[in-house]
Amino acid sequence: MKELGKVGVLFGGRSAEREVSIMSGTGVLNALKSRGVDAHAFDPAERSLAELAAEKFDRVFIALHGRYGEDGSLQGALEQLGIPYTGSGVMASSLAMDKIFTKKIWLYHGLTTPKYAVLTADSDLNQIASDLGLPLIVKPPHEGSTIGITKVRAAEALPAAYQLAAKFDEEVLAEEFIQGRELTVAVLGRGAGAYALPLIEIVAPDGNYDYQNKYFTDDTKYLCPAPIDAELTQQIKTMCEAAYRTVNCEGWARIDVLLRASDNKPFLIEVNTSPGMTSHSLVPMAAKAAGMSYEDVCVEILKTARLKTAPDSE
Repeated sequence: MKELGKVGVLFGGRSAEREVSIMSGTGVLNALKSRGVDAHAFDPAERSLAELAAEKFDRVFIALHGRYGEDGSLQGALEQLGIPYTGSGVMASSLAMDKIFTKKIWLYHGLTTPKYAVLTADSDLNQIASDLGLPLIVKPPHEGSTIGITKVRAAEALPAAYQLAAKFDEEVLAEEFIQGRELTVAVLGRGAGAYALPLIEIVAPDGNYDYQNKYFTDDTKYLCPAPIDAELTQQIKTMCEAAYRTVNCEGWARIDVLLRASDNKPFLIEVNTSPGMTSHSLVPMAAKAAGMSYEDVCVEILKTARLKTAPDSE
């Protein structure tokens, strides 16, 4: 643990997911300290980059979620400061943060994701509803934790759903609704060595896996490993590993998948390059099913911290 040096755990931040990030970062900080790591809290919303440089951290664990922490901006600053960090690099973080660009990359590589449309103030919303069918999902492409998301069941509800999502983004993502089982897949590692952890099936009250049911209630059920046959499980894992690599993720990430009820076809929804690490979070749950404790997975992720622009920064 001494070889890991002085470690900064970055959490809090200025995004709409600040509250969740504080819970994640506090958990990571306590886990690292319990293993003897010289770990220290650092909130970029309260302290400057100059103070971050002055701390002389040997590496940092990024437990920030959303804008300014998961979108490549902080990663670029850390590259400039020469501080090795966990997770994906500048480009992968930026791409993965944008659900529209992520879908374009996946589709280019032949990976399956729901049909979609990009909404602006000038869009013909009735035509969008006709093209994608109802119900459909409307969400801001740069937010997570179900912030700003609406399930639209009738065309007349589409303008309000657009207005809600447009509070967070100039462009809004409308997406075909996939009726089926909700899965999530954690992936660890880098390049050809990246591998998926056991699948988790999420069973939320009334199928509503919203912000409250994600973080603050015990009503949502998590089945891990997901009760899916071995062949389909391996197909989904392979698909998620490919999705991870095509965006050039590294270190760790969590990929959300919907398994269509009518034919058991999996659809990629999004990739989170700085997943939650709260008591309700899913990466620790998947790691536990693979035989890793919460503390284990925090330390293993920390060990992968590096500068992505320097080829000898392993």
